[in-house]
Amino acid sequence: MKIEQFEDKGLAHFSYAILSECAREIVLIDPARDPQPYYDFARAHDARITSIIETHPHADFVSSHLEIARATGAVIRVSQLLGADYAHESFDEGDDFAVGQLTFRALNTPGHSPDSISIVLSRAGQDVAVFTGDTLFVGDVGRPDLREKAGNLTAKREELARQMYHSLRGKLMPLADDVLVYPAHGAGSLCGKALSGANSSTIGAEKNGNYALRPLSEEAFVAELLADQPFIPKYFGYDVALNKAGAPAYASSVRNVARLAANSALEPGVLVVDARDEATFKQGHVGGALNIQQGGKFETWLGSIVSPEERFYLVAADEVQRESLIQKAARIGYEPLIAGALIGTPAADATLPQLDVERFREHPEQYTIVDIRNAAEAKAEPLFAGALNIPLPELRERAAEIPTGKPVVVHCAGGYRSAAGSSIVAPTLPGTTVYDLGEAVKSFQTAEAHH
Repeated sequence: MKIEQFEDKGLAHFSYAILSECAREIVLIDPARDPQPYYDFARAHDARITSIIETHPHADFVSSHLEIARATGAVIRVSQLLGADYAHESFDEGDDFAVGQLTFRALNTPGHSPDSISIVLSRAGQDVAVFTGDTLFVGDVGRPDLREKAGNLTAKREELARQMYHSLRGKLMPLADDVLVYPAHGAGSLCGKALSGANSSTIGAEKNGNYALRPLSEEAFVAELLADQPFIPKYFGYDVALNKAGAPAYASSVRNVARLAANSALEPGVLVVDARDEATFKQGHVGGALNIQQGGKFETWLGSIVSPEERFYLVAADEVQRESLIQKAARIGYEPLIAGALIGTPAADATLPQLDVERFREHPEQYTIVDIRNAAEAKAEPLFAGALNIPLPELRERAAEIPTGKPVVVHCAGGYRSAAGSSIVAPTLPGTTVYDLGEAVKSFQTAEAHH
């Protein structure tokens, strides 16, 4: 037996291939959008992919389950509660199947979603591992607030938080302490609030170290789980629906995106997402363009700022970046929304001024300061007295709330988000000077820490 973990770093997503060496068969769990790594793994081990299990319809990435099933003839197994639109076998508590000497059995573990399952892997009657999807993470558990409007079954967050309490205590904690825990996400995912950087754990280690597994009443657990959850990106409900239906094939979908010449005329009224570095962007860009830089978590911020109903152009610095951006957009199912992808900008008439950081440091009261960190971040570490907190995912809808009597300074925690934030605010407030504090924010954090 071999368990191979695949990681998509941009989305902090883990998927798995479990190989039965005697049967030369592979079971995949929660595959990412690009199926090629799984085909490569199968070829390298001279084995066939015969089964694909989805722990739930994912909100934060698009899965290739349907494409792989069509290419290989593998059976897709999901909970019947998912209401899948594609051919599948239902896989719920009481169901199991064998591959060689390995047995896979389903546990219904609602909490992150009403249709979540965990999969226990046993060999020769001994439980070896559990694939927990977004139910149990290393150091955390899945957020319960993503299915109020999305999916076949919807559920209120309080109800899902209660289900999570019972799934953890009734289904997962009774497993043996040495059973390996393989989650669908690691640190940086928005599917939980405090995920560890580790990529696997054991039931025993989680009982000892996971805040959600300590002895708590149901009421206390629900209150703690619901507190301080991160924002919900605009694309999450769209991806749940796309995964329930099954996404189109990855490679052909990426190929279909129009690659445009640098000087192409752009359709008026279509959003422009410019992923070049912030210094280049500020020197000249298309008026109204959003500066979502390629670094950081491009796909998460693209899907948090741009809604799945919008079309947009992609602007890249070079060909390598352009291809990477299209692939990143495809991981969240946004590739059909791209009106065209181009290298360099067809217009550079819009610019953003450079802030005199020392002058700002001496007279912060002469500026309107907009803090675009999440509310919990702003509360935990206030940096400037009287700053207006509008989190980046809400900024396009709320930028008009910013007073225009003084120059505006936009800041986040490290500079990545404020590049996007200042590019959103500037065209919304014509006639007002808008600055990006950028990475200089770090010098204020140090100063604050010394107060």
